[in-house]
Amino acid sequence: MTTRAGGKPSVADLLAVAAVTGEPLVQPRCGVGGHAEMLALLTGLQDQADPGILTVTIDSHTRLLQFASVDRALAADPASLNGYPLVTHGPARGRELDEAVRAPIQVRHGSPDPRPLFAASAAAGFTSFEGGGISYNVPYAKDVPITDSLRHWQEVDRQAGELTAAGVTVDRELFGTLTAVLMPPSVCLAVTLIEAALAVAEGVRCVSIAYPQGGHPWQDLAALRAIETLAARYLGPHAGTVHPVLHQFMGVFPADRQRARELISYGGVIAALGRVRKVVTKSPAEASGIPTLAENADGIRLTRHGIALAPQFGIDEAAVAAEQEAIEREVRDLVDPILERPDVIRAVGEAFEAGTLDVPFGASRFVRSAVMPCRDASGAIRFADPGGLPFSAASRRRNDELVAARGSGPRTAGTLLRDVNYFADGLADPALFLPSAEPTLDGAR
Repeated sequence: MTTRAGGKPSVADLLAVAAVTGEPLVQPRCGVGGHAEMLALLTGLQDQADPGILTVTIDSHTRLLQFASVDRALAADPASLNGYPLVTHGPARGRELDEAVRAPIQVRHGSPDPRPLFAASAAAGFTSFEGGGISYNVPYAKDVPITDSLRHWQEVDRQAGELTAAGVTVDRELFGTLTAVLMPPSVCLAVTLIEAALAVAEGVRCVSIAYPQGGHPWQDLAALRAIETLAARYLGPHAGTVHPVLHQFMGVFPADRQRARELISYGGVIAALGRVRKVVTKSPAEASGIPTLAENADGIRLTRHGIALAPQFGIDEAAVAAEQEAIEREVRDLVDPILERPDVIRAVGEAFEAGTLDVPFGASRFVRSAVMPCRDASGAIRFADPGGLPFSAASRRRNDELVAARGSGPRTAGTLLRDVNYFADGLADPALFLPSAEPTLDGAR
């Protein structure tokens, strides 16, 4: 293992260990405006739950380069910021955060132009930087052309590649969660693979591809298994290491704390069975607001509880294999026409304009968002309307048959809300996925 000054491992180091041991690292989300408060949050999480990786989540003003707004907020009330303004606090304070804890730190944000933030992050000694030119544009920005954000991120990837070549490996995690609402697995993976291909072309050699837990066990496991298969196809022999990452369920959470706790434990089970390198956690307070330190620590412990339970479950390998084949076929339909082009960034922009690449419920006006997702009878995420996505006849036929088998009649706003509130409204009970007298990991019933 290579380590940084002081003997502290990088994020890439720990991901490499997780790949060997098969035990996922556990990482919470956390970020507050004040420096002293951020320091207390990180050290408190370390003391109470000992996460494998820690997070500095950046505030929304910094994400959009609104630094004057950050100054006003820090002067008036740092707690009004929804994250840590690293650029304004400066790299020296960032380094103080990094040196105060045992775990390495990842920067998470949501910026279509991350260049100032990456410079501050690298100078602070943080060794993992999340996001990409599609995934940190479409869900967060309205008026930034996707080709512009891709070129901003291309500069960041070039700098990350230069640092890697100099001996400081920067983990680049791609945010497959996107808008976090009923995200079809093939859309998530297509976007992250395109971003990963662009990053690898600039010299990035540690790529984490994050997938958001959708809720159906076989579909989630299939998507996680597909990451490494598809990475081998699209990233080639010079990609270095590719790490599958699971984001625990990012949709509407149950307000009932016990049900929320069960859902978090279920996420730990899926992380372990999916052999991910890392799982990014939620807390039981997800439905009510930003978690306290104690609630965040509880989410970490619940996730580890799920990881420990995982060996008690069986897997329907035939069902997972069928899902994986279907997901990979859909991803090929989406990605091949883009990565075959000499100018990938231009191809991405044209694909979004034409609707042949699309994301449901996007904030960006440069995305059609004509795709309408839904759940099938088992709870797996399908396409009620694929919009202009160029799926093969075989992919469309399978999807349509599974959607029709639900037998719920025409799609309406009501059926969409029912699918969105799948766990929150009790349509699927996380307890069904946890151990019983005869442990099993079944679909929603």
